[in-house]
Amino acid sequence: MYSILRQIYLRNYKLNSDMPRNYRSEYHNYQGKPAQIKRRASRNAARRKMVKAGKTHKGDRKDVAHRNNNPRDNKRSNLRMQSKSRNRSFKRTKTARRKR
Repeated sequence: MYSILRQIYLRNYKLNSDMPRNYRSEYHNYQGKPAQIKRRASRNAARRKMVKAGKTHKGDRKDVAHRNNNPRDNKRSNLRMQSKSRNRSFKRTKTARRKR
């Protein structure tokens, strides 16, 4: 019984891992929502603001970090440059929330 279940699991895993991403579906379900479009536009504006201030340049492999994690808050005092790996992760609590 166990070996049959394992074979079914592996077959399903292989089918799912070979399937290409559906970018149209991702855009429709998340990236194309009005709130997400505003967040993305605000992040892009923050990047332009830091380039204009001379804090970064194209191809430096850095991200603009929002200190209060609100992408709509582009005050200069709320922005800083961080490495991609540092900006895209953070310590978490037991309930997977951000550690303060």
